[in-house]
Amino acid sequence: MADDASFNAEADVLTSAAQGRLKSFIERITRLEEDKAAVSEDLKAVFAEAKGEGFDTKILRKVIRLIKQDKVKRQEEEALIDLYLSAIGGL
Repeated sequence: MADDASFNAEADVLTSAAQGRLKSFIERITRLEEDKAAVSEDLKAVFAEAKGEGFDTKILRKVIRLIKQDKVKRQEEEALIDLYLSAIGGL
């Protein structure tokens, strides 16, 4: 790995255009992280509301995961779960 002196020297050779692009990337990433935090808080609030109305949030999360999954992949997964459960006498 390069020593600190060469690292600092390499940082000094960034063109002003590259510095501008770097700053732009950092600003965009920071803004997106803030948006992500806000969405996370919104999701938490919706799950809390659902829980307050008596819905099981663990099951809601599973249903959402299943809805997002490809139908064929979901059917294959369910068939494997049934196979494994029957193999261990779980059904």
